[in-house]
Amino acid sequence: MNLKELLTPSGKPTRQAFSERMAEFGKIDKEFAVFEADIGYSTFSYLFGEAFPERYFNMGIAEQNEMAAAAGMASTGRTVVVCGYGVFLTMRALETVRSFVCYPNLNVKILSSHGGITAAVDGATHQATEDIAFMSTLPNMKVQCPADPVAAVKLFDTAILTPGPVFTRLMRDSLFDIYDNKIDFPMGGSHVLREGKDLTILTYGDVVFQALGAAEFLEKKGVDVEVIDCYSIKPLDIVTVLESAKKTGCVLVAENHQRRNGLGYEVARFLLGEYPVPFENLGLDDTFGESGDYPSLIHKYGFSAECIVESSERLVYKKLKST
Repeated sequence: MNLKELLTPSGKPTRQAFSERMAEFGKIDKEFAVFEADIGYSTFSYLFGEAFPERYFNMGIAEQNEMAAAAGMASTGRTVVVCGYGVFLTMRALETVRSFVCYPNLNVKILSSHGGITAAVDGATHQATEDIAFMSTLPNMKVQCPADPVAAVKLFDTAILTPGPVFTRLMRDSLFDIYDNKIDFPMGGSHVLREGKDLTILTYGDVVFQALGAAEFLEKKGVDVEVIDCYSIKPLDIVTVLESAKKTGCVLVAENHQRRNGLGYEVARFLLGEYPVPFENLGLDDTFGESGDYPSLIHKYGFSAECIVESSERLVYKKLKST
């Protein structure tokens, strides 16, 4: 399935767009500071560092110290951003995030690059496939994931305007553009990218494009699919999720994350209590990733457009069989 025939290729990754906006914000808030873990040219935080070297702190490959130092500065009332690879910020520095950022509810915003297996060629050690689970479990933490550069810019602003800690999951590579600059991205929101009546697909980040490709293919087979970008993973837009579930009667969650304790877990828990429907969750099934090219990996681990099509057809059949 060639998504380039359906969608507009993007000129930059979400990590770059987020950091470009971060550099712009440095002109607005003179107290705003950025902390980096020695990969500023990968996270693009170097853009802020070049513009405001006196407010840019490269803490080296020491994410625990980086997070603790950022928390210390935030405790004085300043807003800070902590930058790094998601796998290290969410695991190596997890205790620091919990006890020194979330517990006192500080204005520490986390720029988390290389989410999921978008860090494809870097292998399992650099693929953050458990990050949503760790961050969404922490009290006071908000979790968001932009799909394209426009969403990344908007969600930087959302993070800054939201009191307390905010985790933003960003991608390694340039993928596609789908959003217009006029669209807002409030915390706790979502966007219905395609309306349908037969099946709801809930997703976020890079898998948004796979879902749109799958929906286009399924339409040709007579299946009308609703695709929702749940860019705000915590808090989740449960109103839109419930409305869509009631309309279509079955829900599929596809995410570049472990199946356990991601968006699928939260949606399943909510629907089980409010409106049980046939449900399936696509993602890594209790396994680590591996090094390889991105399209091959997302297909191997079950959330490519082709995999979404197959699962959607099974789910719709299950719904029809139960009625």
